[in-house]
Amino acid sequence: MALTGRAALLAALGSIPIGIWEPGWAGILAVNTPLAVACACDFALAAPVRRLVLTRSGDTSTRLGEPADITLTVSNPSRRLLRARLRDAWPPSSWQPGTEFEGSRHRLTVPAGERRRVTTRLRPTRRGDRQADRVTIRSYGPLRLFSRQGSHRVPWTVRVLPPFTSRKHLPSKLARLRELDGRTSVLTRGEGTEFDSLREYVPGDDTRSIDWRATARQSSVAVRTWRPERDRHILLVLDTGRTSAGRVGDAPRLDASMDAALLLGALASRAGDRVDLLAYDRRVRALVQGRSAGDVLPALVTAMATLEPELVETDARGLTATALRTASRRSLIVLLTTLDAAPVEEGLLPVLSRLTQRHTVLLASVADPNIARMATARGTAEAVYEAAAAAQAQSERERTAEQLRRHGVTVVDATPNDLAPALADAYLALKSAGRL
Repeated sequence: MALTGRAALLAALGSIPIGIWEPGWAGILAVNTPLAVACACDFALAAPVRRLVLTRSGDTSTRLGEPADITLTVSNPSRRLLRARLRDAWPPSSWQPGTEFEGSRHRLTVPAGERRRVTTRLRPTRRGDRQADRVTIRSYGPLRLFSRQGSHRVPWTVRVLPPFTSRKHLPSKLARLRELDGRTSVLTRGEGTEFDSLREYVPGDDTRSIDWRATARQSSVAVRTWRPERDRHILLVLDTGRTSAGRVGDAPRLDASMDAALLLGALASRAGDRVDLLAYDRRVRALVQGRSAGDVLPALVTAMATLEPELVETDARGLTATALRTASRRSLIVLLTTLDAAPVEEGLLPVLSRLTQRHTVLLASVADPNIARMATARGTAEAVYEAAAAAQAQSERERTAEQLRRHGVTVVDATPNDLAPALADAYLALKSAGRL
C-alpha cells in the first residue's frame, strides 16, 4: 500500500517494515531511539527564526502596470547555518492574478554571521498604496525532519501611481501649442491675448486688427498679430462621486478622467499656465495648489494615486462653492464628470451660472464605446432592442450636452481612449480663440 511521508522516512531508516501501519510520533520516538536523536539534532541545528534581522530597500513608487522591486535583507546573527523558505506577503492586488506564489516565495541559505538578499518583484493591478504584510520564515535542520517557523513585521509601502497612458499624445499637442505661442505667430483676437508683432495685411485678416497708426507711417496696411496670454489659471475638478465608479472596459470612469487631467495638466503647465487640482464628491478628496510648472505634474500624479470613487451622490452645490474658493480669479474650470441626465439636471444645472458668470467652464465626460457598438447592431430581435436602447441613451446624452452648451459650457464627450486628446484639443481651441 502507499506510504505517507513519515512512514516512508521511517522505512528508509530501517525502523519499521514496509507496509506496517504508521503509529503516532510518540510511539515512534519511544521505540526508535536513533530516530529520536536524529530529530532532536535536526531541530537543534535549525537556525533560530526570532533572532534574524530583516530590513527592506527598493522602490517606493511605480506606475500601474509597471514592476516594483523590493529587496529584503536577511541577517543571521546566530552560530547556525540558516536553511530557509521565506514568504514575503503583500496584498493580492500586488501581483497579476495567479502569480502571487511565484512572486512572494523564496529559498535562501545564510551562513552564520552573514546576510543575504532576496528580491520580491511586485506587479500591482490597482492604484494606491500597497503595504507589506508579514515576512514568514521556516528554518530547517540539515535533515529537514523538523523546522522552526516565525514571522517578522518589516514595514514598507509602495505607492502605485496612475499609468498616464495619454503621455504619447503630449508631443503632438506641444507642437500645436508652439504654433499658438508666438514661435509661429498667428492672428487671433479676443480676451486673454497679448500683442506680438505687426505684419502686412493680407486678404481675409480681421479688419479689427488693423493698426491705423502704423498704417499711416508706411505705404501698406499693417495688422497686429497676437499670441495667447500666459499665466492663466486652470482648475481641474475631478468628480469622485458614484458616477465615477461605473466601469468602462476594465477600469472605472475615474481612471480615464484622471488620465485626461494629467495630459491637460502637462500641456497647460508647458504653456505657462498655472494648474490646480480639486477632487470632490461630498468633501475634498485631494487638492493641489500653487505648484510650479516643473512640480505640477508629479504633484498631480501623487495626489491622484490614492483616489477611489465614492459610492455617494456628488454634492454639486458644495463642489461649486469649493471650486469658486479655489479659483479666486478668472479661470478655466475643467469639470471631469458625468453627462448622465439626472445628475446634471438635478445637481449641476441649478448652480452652473455661479461658475459661468465668472469663469470659462469646460466639461469632459467619459462615453461608453459599447453604446456606439450597440447602436449599429442588427440581425436579431435582441440586437434591435439593444440598438434602440443605445439610440435612446445617445439622444439623452446629446440633449444634456446641448443644455450645457446653452449655458456657455464647452462639452467634450469621448471614449476613454479618445478623451485625453479631445480634452487637450478643446483647451488649445479655447486658447487659440482667445477665450483664456
